[in-house]
Amino acid sequence: MLPNMNYLNRFIPVAFRRTFSISAVTPRSTRGGVEGREVTYPIADKKPKYVKECKDAVSIIKSGSHIFVHGIAATPTPLLEGLCEHVKANNFKKITLHHMHLEGHTPWLAADVKDRIRSNSLFTGHNLRGAVNDGTADFNSIFLHEIPLLFRSGMIHLNAALITVSPPDSNGFCTLGTGADSTRAAVTLADYVIAICNKNMPRTFGDTVIHESHIDFMVVNDFSLHERIGAVPDAALNALSNHKNLGIHTEMFSDGILKLVQCNAITNAKKTLHPGKMVVSFVYGSKKLYSFLHDNPFVFFGDVAWVNDPSIVKTMPKMTAINSAVEIDLTGQVVSDSVGSRFLSGFGGQVDFIRGAALSIDGLGKPIIALPSLTKKGESKIVPYLSKGAGVVTSRAHVHYVVTEYGIAQLWGKNMRQRAYELIRISHPSQREQLEKAAFERMKVMPSSD
Repeated sequence: MLPNMNYLNRFIPVAFRRTFSISAVTPRSTRGGVEGREVTYPIADKKPKYVKECKDAVSIIKSGSHIFVHGIAATPTPLLEGLCEHVKANNFKKITLHHMHLEGHTPWLAADVKDRIRSNSLFTGHNLRGAVNDGTADFNSIFLHEIPLLFRSGMIHLNAALITVSPPDSNGFCTLGTGADSTRAAVTLADYVIAICNKNMPRTFGDTVIHESHIDFMVVNDFSLHERIGAVPDAALNALSNHKNLGIHTEMFSDGILKLVQCNAITNAKKTLHPGKMVVSFVYGSKKLYSFLHDNPFVFFGDVAWVNDPSIVKTMPKMTAINSAVEIDLTGQVVSDSVGSRFLSGFGGQVDFIRGAALSIDGLGKPIIALPSLTKKGESKIVPYLSKGAGVVTSRAHVHYVVTEYGIAQLWGKNMRQRAYELIRISHPSQREQLEKAAFERMKVMPSSD
């Protein structure tokens, strides 16, 4: 066990300790938690009930049910469509969907369903932003590594989990494919596990393993997995091809890692936890990425409760955490989940990794906030004051490095005057004079480096 976890366990009664991962990582303990069942062993003489229609797979759902939904690439859209049919046909109400970022269309937002089924969004994607901001869906701010704790602590009791799995192998083992994230917790705690068996879902290794005997209802539907092309993280990875022996420990990655694997920049040779393997909690990308993941032991999918836990992140050698932002004020407060009062995404794992890297045991961690100097509308992302209604995700005390295309600002240990100087220096040249004047008005002193 890691030293920090031994220290934690001294204060937690043995009766309250339980495993949440099949990996070699030390289990995090939950005081007063709900006992989940292990889902990797075969239950003798038990098979899932195969049904042809998705509405039949969700037949056990009743009014008042709380349902977990697998997300991102694995979003089981056909099951959600079947759920809407089932709910309308039976006049059920007050059904809650608990989920991270979902992809695809949202049939439960239709006029004849939205008063029956409501989302509790733990991280919001583009397809639910409108609903979250007009009050049709709920928005929940929570650190990504703590989402499984909502289920494990008993705060949310799940009546069912809707998931997408890879087809069972000759021994009956399926996998959660592109996402272990909080789904691992959900399938161990939900009353019923309802799955789409999809041949397009890659078979993956790690905390994604689930034996078919732990699935209650199964429907075969080979829908195309949701895809995503290009993003800021991929742009950062493109600049690393000349590096050597990089290791990956992250909540998610996309196609950007493929080039680095191909040129042997990523070897994971120096990692102390799961050496030789890329550790990730979920992925989202193209068919090329999903093909790369299939039956690939080079990638280990982990429960987000430990992958994102700062006490685990800090043990990674030379941990470099790169996160983006919507805006940052001259004191270093970072807004990442909203544009003004409009919710955009969620806390996600930004603070998990920023804090973990800052606390790195080897003292070589680099917590980085990276953002372009201007918005697409030409407005500065470095601002004197945060927009009205904007929420701080990463506090000014957590921020160490801020990077734009104009340089690096090192904020940790700096006072407000020095921080303003550093940030103005990396702002867009067209904005610097205005920001300097605004800084003086706010702080009553000119920004300076000394």
